[in-house]
Amino acid sequence: MTTTPSSSPSAGSPSAGRIDVHQHILPPGYREQLIRRGNFAGSGDWPVPEWSRDGALAMMDDRCIGVGILSVSAPGVHFGDDAAARELARAVNDYTAEVVKDRPDRFGQFASLPLPDVDGALTEAARAYDDLGADGVELLSNAGGRYLGDPEFEPLWAELDARAAVVHIHPTFLPAPLVPGLPPPVADFPCDTTRTGVHLTYNGALRRHPRVRVILSHGGGALPYLAHRIAATGPLARPELTRDGILEDLRRFHFDTAMAGGPTSLPALRAFAASGHLHYGSDWPFLPAEQGAYFTGLLDGFEGWADGELDAVDRDGAEALFPRLGR
Repeated sequence: MTTTPSSSPSAGSPSAGRIDVHQHILPPGYREQLIRRGNFAGSGDWPVPEWSRDGALAMMDDRCIGVGILSVSAPGVHFGDDAAARELARAVNDYTAEVVKDRPDRFGQFASLPLPDVDGALTEAARAYDDLGADGVELLSNAGGRYLGDPEFEPLWAELDARAAVVHIHPTFLPAPLVPGLPPPVADFPCDTTRTGVHLTYNGALRRHPRVRVILSHGGGALPYLAHRIAATGPLARPELTRDGILEDLRRFHFDTAMAGGPTSLPALRAFAASGHLHYGSDWPFLPAEQGAYFTGLLDGFEGWADGELDAVDRDGAEALFPRLGR
């Protein structure tokens, strides 16, 4: 049973309603590419949804979402050719920027970057911030099988640190064969989010670049649940690490609630996430209305919230990340 969102006022203005840090956009040309490639990049078990601005606003009004930060979901923009990936990144970012320009009170932008092409990613990050006014950038959990703590990606992290960037990390396909009949978003995606979060931590990326704020999708996958296992066993493989240091670095992450607001996952998230590091996420339109309403209802109906805590999840924490969205 779901409940009607009631913790936030009506989302009729930028000063009201939730801030949705995990909302997707499918520019028409990009959506056509996905369909040509085989329905969600070869995974025929998960349909490619339609997107429109009016559809997004209707969903947002229904769920009391004041602002949605738009991003391109998996499989991203890089399909094996650097030049084509740079062109596609520019196209989807330009399209999204126009949507935001038309309604800056209702939308924000996480710009897509064409990793593993580091030079292309650096160029597009600078253009996204300097020319398009992006609110942050979107990275996938792995880029062609290389995880985000890879030393080769260090120049990008340095640039993002210099800009005090907000980085939203979305899962993508594991660098492994698909399991027949098991769509990747069901189980593989949370695993890959966990992998990249641990990889970044063990390689010290966020410790070296403390100005970067990283949001892990879907409650961080299994990371909050496994955090003490990750911290206790890390020094066995990496003797230079310490249990307390690993825990401290894991708690640098922010988390969104997309598909993570259930009664078994939410207690682990609340127990682990640092204050102000848990943010509302819808995953629309890849998560359809019925399923999205289910998770939002679980979030609103959770009986363990302390006073003001759900307000922090819905909006206050995100306002600290995105000052332009402040009341």
